[in-house]
Amino acid sequence: MFKNPRRVLALLFLLTVLLIIVDLPENYRLNVTLFGRTVDRIINPPTIRLFGWTKPIKTSLGLDLAGGSHVVLEADMRDIKPADRVTALESAKEVIDRRVNFFGVSEPVVQTAVTENSYRIIVELPGVNDVGRAISLIGQTALLDFREFTNPDEATTGAYTIPSLTNTKSVGLTGKDLSRASLTFSQQTGSPEVALEFTADGAKKFGDATTRLIGKQLAIFLDAVPLTAPVVQSAITDGRAVITGSFTRDNAKILALQLNAGALPVPVRPVEERTVEATLGAESVAKSVLAGAIGLGFVALFMILQYGKLGVIADAALILYGLLSFGVFRLFSITLTLPGIAGFLLSIGMAVDSNILIFERYKEELREGKPWGIAMEQAFGKAWDSIRDANFTTIITSLILYNPGNWALLPSSGLVRGFAATLLIGVIMSLFTGIVASRTFIRVFYKEKGQAA
Repeated sequence: MFKNPRRVLALLFLLTVLLIIVDLPENYRLNVTLFGRTVDRIINPPTIRLFGWTKPIKTSLGLDLAGGSHVVLEADMRDIKPADRVTALESAKEVIDRRVNFFGVSEPVVQTAVTENSYRIIVELPGVNDVGRAISLIGQTALLDFREFTNPDEATTGAYTIPSLTNTKSVGLTGKDLSRASLTFSQQTGSPEVALEFTADGAKKFGDATTRLIGKQLAIFLDAVPLTAPVVQSAITDGRAVITGSFTRDNAKILALQLNAGALPVPVRPVEERTVEATLGAESVAKSVLAGAIGLGFVALFMILQYGKLGVIADAALILYGLLSFGVFRLFSITLTLPGIAGFLLSIGMAVDSNILIFERYKEELREGKPWGIAMEQAFGKAWDSIRDANFTTIITSLILYNPGNWALLPSSGLVRGFAATLLIGVIMSLFTGIVASRTFIRVFYKEKGQAA
């Protein structure tokens, strides 16, 4: 199929249509009049729904472009030995970082600050404008505890007893014994629930407790507050359980996220909280985008002046490249910061480099007297080695800057990672459009002129 350029062109056309739909601006108002009929409606990109999974397509902007929440948390170190306080603070930072990532916030900034006897964690969340919700997510201890009644006769199937810390005792099973928590829905009522999967040790503890308490209540507490106290109907030895209660979908989701992230090693309290505006003003952002557009315009004009119709074909491939890259950014929720946009524009320049290498190699083949078709095919083949090596080194650099392993000796700044992520995606997409798209366009639209020349 890929040997037939017209079939590949048809696939590229379908891909372009899909990408235009994916890249539609949010809340765009379409107001046009055609044949005396006026169309006035708000257009949004579609929402992907697949097997119960929902993915809204939207552009994620960083703190410098869209603003967000800024929270400063003070760690209570009174019960921590002085020698262990820095370690405890770093552990708390890691837990909060995991919670933020579970919450789906892209490019967050989580860092520590130590001054004399003050131990603080600074959290910046792009796009999160509800500071109260952010604090409830990242600052709670989320200590899960399973407890049995101290007087077993109080909790029977005949009468429901309200649990409290005073009339219950722990069975030795806590959130530390959890392997995984997830949001699920009851097959009978459809109400939200939190499904629990325990570790091997936790499964044994849970099995022992449910075996001992058949016909009696087993209370589940979160941060010393009772969630539910279901009656144990049978022994559960497979390490799987479900927390039910008066949950909304959001409450159940947040609880699952908190349990997955684990308990904070030290208590924290917010000492500063505010919603921040974009660190770059709207005028600065507009000028930056305008500068990028002007630069790309000059690049496109240069390609046309230098290579004629081949330059037009290269520009068409670059348009497809832009649609494809931006579509990937939106589908995978890549946060766009101003450095990220710079990485995207840089990758466009590298995509042009690929076409220049191919076209110059094509001219060399023509000067050797080879027919047009053979010259073009050999130009693509011989230029591929240089294109591959140049892009491979850029991919390595992008991975180092992105620091996927969170190594301490490499950068961990969200802005640097944003630049690296957009550059990496852009380079990979440029390999596709530079080789597949440009080659197909040339085979279909440039062939007749080449044969007549």
